[in-house]
Amino acid sequence: MTRTLPASPLSRIVRGTGPGLLLAHGGGGGVEPNFGPILEGLAQRYTVVGPDYPGTGRTPRATEPLDLDTLADQLVATAVEEGLETFAIAGYSMGVPLAIRATTRHPERVKALVLTAGFAHPNPRLRLAARAWLGHLRALELDPNRLAEFLILTGFSAPMLDRLDQATVDTLVKDSAANTPPGTEDHVQLVTHIDVRADLAAVRAPTLVISTTLDQLATPHLHREVADGIAGARLAEIECGHLPFVERPQEWLDAMRTFLDEVHR
Repeated sequence: MTRTLPASPLSRIVRGTGPGLLLAHGGGGGVEPNFGPILEGLAQRYTVVGPDYPGTGRTPRATEPLDLDTLADQLVATAVEEGLETFAIAGYSMGVPLAIRATTRHPERVKALVLTAGFAHPNPRLRLAARAWLGHLRALELDPNRLAEFLILTGFSAPMLDRLDQATVDTLVKDSAANTPPGTEDHVQLVTHIDVRADLAAVRAPTLVISTTLDQLATPHLHREVADGIAGARLAEIECGHLPFVERPQEWLDAMRTFLDEVHR
């Protein structure tokens, strides 16, 4: 049965030609921040539709708490509005449970999944990180650098940070502090109660789970839980922290394209 889709309020980018690919970005991120370094490479082979969640990009912030089902339906509606009747979904971080829920609500539309640095639910460690993130967000006006420092410590791998000099780290903190999307608190609140563990067994689309093996935010334990729960899912590893688009963009792009090209062969 095909579900009725709402009109999507999400701003979006549309690039490329070929089989459809819907992007689901991470919490507090956006299509350009999370997929920007690989967008051109994806658009060379696929028709890429990248919606921005409420409070990111050009999408206004939500006036009510975010709901997983509603946001999943809006993501799918955005792709359909751009002419994609069927498509793969590439989910990153919070975009992973969103992609999974979109798949179980609209199985006739989703032909494949690529799930990177994600989780099916926040275990106590991730919930603790989310609470710390919320605390820093709420103190943003008092000290914007506290949030930036937290995100850099949890987002980058230790080996990468160890290679950077103080001036580079200071610049990262300054740039991060100046680029917090207004909807970030809403996204992190959603992270604290997302749970798609019951959806995993219902996923029938070919799935690649990409584990960022040095991830200190959504740890590899959570990636493996997703892969183990989806029948036939493949697990690939990239040696980096939570930000593959910063640390290993070409390796991330290559893994995605190799899998999607095989699915569409």
